[in-house]
Amino acid sequence: MDHNYYVYITASISKVIYIGVTNGLIKRIQQHKEGKIAGFTQRYHVNRLVYYEHYEYVNDAIHREKELKSWHRERKIALIESMNPEWKDLYDDLIK
Repeated sequence: MDHNYYVYITASISKVIYIGVTNGLIKRIQQHKEGKIAGFTQRYHVNRLVYYEHYEYVNDAIHREKELKSWHRERKIALIESMNPEWKDLYDDLIK
C-alpha cells in the first residue's frame, strides 16, 4: 500500500515561513489559503506553498519536519531557494 506524507513550507508575500507535515498536501494548502487553520499561518497570511518533500512513512516525515524547524532561518531560505528560487506558489502546479 502506498502512503503519502509531506513536509511542506508555506510563506507569506513578505517571506514569513511556516513548516508543517500532512498526509494530504493539496487539502492542507487549500485550508491555509482559505484561512481555515487558526493561529500563526492565518494571522500572518502564510498561505503560499514554496517547498515540499514527499515521504512514504509518517515517522520519516515527522523527523524531517522537526529537523527543518530546528534550522536557522538562513538555512531554511537556502533550502527553499534550491528548489524554488523565485518563491513561486507551487500550489497551482500541484492541482493541475
